[in-house]
Amino acid sequence: MHTLDLLHKKKELSVLCLGAHADDIEIGCGGTILRLQSECVNLKVYWIVLSHSSSSQRESEARRSADAFLTNAKKSEVIIKNFRDGFFPYIGAQIKDFFEEMKGHVQPDIILTHFRRDLHQDHRLVSELTWNTFRDHFIIEYEIPKYDGDMGSPNFFVPLDEAVCRRKVEYILENFVSQNAKHWFTKDVFESMLRLRGLESNSPTRYAEAFYAHKIIV
Repeated sequence: MHTLDLLHKKKELSVLCLGAHADDIEIGCGGTILRLQSECVNLKVYWIVLSHSSSSQRESEARRSADAFLTNAKKSEVIIKNFRDGFFPYIGAQIKDFFEEMKGHVQPDIILTHFRRDLHQDHRLVSELTWNTFRDHFIIEYEIPKYDGDMGSPNFFVPLDEAVCRRKVEYILENFVSQNAKHWFTKDVFESMLRLRGLESNSPTRYAEAFYAHKIIV
C-alpha cells in the first residue's frame, strides 16, 4: 500500500499547498489535488500563494484558478499574499513571519511545496521555509518546468487518469491568460511532463505527477 493510499483512507485529510507565485501550485501538483478530491470525502485544502506579482489581473487569475481546482473539496481556504516577486531571499524575514503565523493555524497531514533545488530563488526559499517550519510533517516537493533546465530525478509519483490530466491543463490555460505569451506556457509542455513522469513510474494510467520525498515515515 502506497503512502498516499494510507492518507486518503483517513476520515479527514488536510492538505497544505504552497506556491511562490500564481500558477505554481496548479502546474506542480494540480492533478494530485484533483485526484485527492475524488478519493477523499472529507478533504480540506489550504491553498497559499505568496506572490501575485503586484498585478490585479494576476491576483484575480490566481483566485479564479484556485476556485476551479478546489470545486470538490469539502473545505478550502485560499490565501493570496503579495510578497515582492523575484526578491524572496532579500525579504525572507517577512515571509518567515508569515510561515510562523501559518504554523499556529494549520496542522496538515500532507504538504505540497517547491523542490528544494529549484533554480528560481523564490521557489527555493519557499521550500526552505516549508522544511524549517513544518519539519515533522509529511512534505513532498513538486517540480516546475522552466528555461533554467533544473528538472531532476523525482522519487515519488502520483498516477493520474487521463481525464484528470486534461482538466488540469485546461484549468491552467483557461485561468492564466496573462501567461499565454510565454514560450513554455503551452498545452504540449504540461502534457509532456505528465506523460514523461507516467513513463518513468510505469503508471497504469500512462500519466503521473512527480515529487521529491526526502523523509517518509509510515
